[in-house]
Amino acid sequence: MKKIYQSYILSFQGLSQEVWWLALITLINRAGTMVIPFLSLYLSDNLGLSLSEVGSIMTSFGLGSLIGNWAGGKLTDKIGYYKVMLGSLFLTGVFFIGIQFLTSFWSVCGGIFILMIIADAFRPAVFVALFAYSKPENKTRSVTLIRLAINLGFSAGPAIGGIIITTMGYSGLFWIDGFSCILAALLLLLVLNPKKSKAIDNVKNEMPKSAYTDLRYLLFILAMVFFGFAFVQYFSTVPVYYNNVHGLSEFQIGLILGMNGFMIFALEMPLIKYLEGRPWSQSSKMIIGLLLVALSFIFFNLPPFTGVLVFGMILMTWGEMIAFPFSNAFAMERAKRGNQGEYMALYTMAFSVSHIFAHNLGMRSIASNGYEFTWYGTAFICTLGAVLLLILRKLLRSQSN
Repeated sequence: MKKIYQSYILSFQGLSQEVWWLALITLINRAGTMVIPFLSLYLSDNLGLSLSEVGSIMTSFGLGSLIGNWAGGKLTDKIGYYKVMLGSLFLTGVFFIGIQFLTSFWSVCGGIFILMIIADAFRPAVFVALFAYSKPENKTRSVTLIRLAINLGFSAGPAIGGIIITTMGYSGLFWIDGFSCILAALLLLLVLNPKKSKAIDNVKNEMPKSAYTDLRYLLFILAMVFFGFAFVQYFSTVPVYYNNVHGLSEFQIGLILGMNGFMIFALEMPLIKYLEGRPWSQSSKMIIGLLLVALSFIFFNLPPFTGVLVFGMILMTWGEMIAFPFSNAFAMERAKRGNQGEYMALYTMAFSVSHIFAHNLGMRSIASNGYEFTWYGTAFICTLGAVLLLILRKLLRSQSN
């Protein structure tokens, strides 16, 4: 047991102080977005909006996220990651406080759209910052640390949010959400002042290449869209399947979903440190991750018993733990070729596109064709992403020869 503990601690060593600060700021920011899990309930129960209106608002949520990632990448290349992160955190806090005063459908729709543009401009900027503050050999583990912060934030946020709603109502939730984002901005100002912090790997490219002309990178992004399509089903159609087909309660569903966060927290960093030492390419590791996620959906169509759901979640989590860090590291490494903000924006936009279309298409497929067809279809789409990565691997090898 002591050896396992020491191995776990060693997997975190070597990361720069600035990366740890970025992780803490990300943790505060993500834990602070407590409104998001309760947004649908707030819109329908408190504001009395219809389900179709709530659906439209959630679509504006996804579109705002897409535009925010794109704009964040552009701004990062023009004014730098530090100003984008600082402005995004502060203004997100202000908008979270202000959104509670919007009550009509169109005002909420517009408010959520603008909020997500501002909030998700943070994402490409923080990845470029991570690129600058990480040693080349530690980039994948640095990404993994940020993912741990995000997962901890998402795990703690809903629990804290539920307590706040019970004791203070939704108004208290908006105020605390807003101030937590402003607190993250102040922390950034104090601990990552660019005059005091020294970038470790600040790449200067005199003739930057546009990400939109990098065909190999665009092939990678398409593979990530397919992967994202499968991955986000675990947060929309899969919980419905747990309830409707297997009769699980909300508490039981929460336990299975919570297992995902616990496994990531306990295993991802040692797993990534181990895989970094293997002589496989990043694309090969991504392919393994995507195939594990695809296999998790095949498991759902095995003879029904609750153990299938647990095994499916384990497979998905292992696939996620491999696919996300190495795909992110690939994007960061590829970004050396040109405009880093633009490259990282395209990476984050891939998952925004998945959010816009995947939930709706998954639900419609279940309604029209049933769960079995939907799970096979989702596995096929994820496998198609792995095939694209296989093609990418061959292209990259031919390029290096």
